Amino acid sequence: QVQLVESGGGLVQAGGSLRLSCAASGRTFNYPMGWFRQAPGKEREFVARISWSGDATDYADSVKDRFTISRDNAKGTVYLYMNSLKPEDTGIYYCAASISRWFYGQGTQVTVST
Repeated sequence: QVQLVESGGGLVQAGGSLRLSCAASGRTFNYPMGWFRQAPGKEREFVARISWSGDATDYADSVKDRFTISRDNAKGTVYLYMNSLKPEDTGIYYCAASISRWFYGQGTQVTVST
């Protein structure tokens, strides 16, 4: 089983930036990773994903050109760099590991104020 621990969330003004981190443990870090988010009153949605090697990435249209996903396999960590944040980016952000299905962490809150 894989354990995922997110960090880096917080309160930021619109237009600002945040970096989320996710530390994985419990098995060899050789699987695709992703980020999802859930806004208040809405279902969890896909944000970004990265291949196990890091050479392929994919983004939701709503965050493309603003967010960047990356990973450090030596550290067992995946990152989400978020720039030009908007109030609609507010939500709980979940790190996820793709191992037969998505396994999620506990999440970290991101709040973007106007």
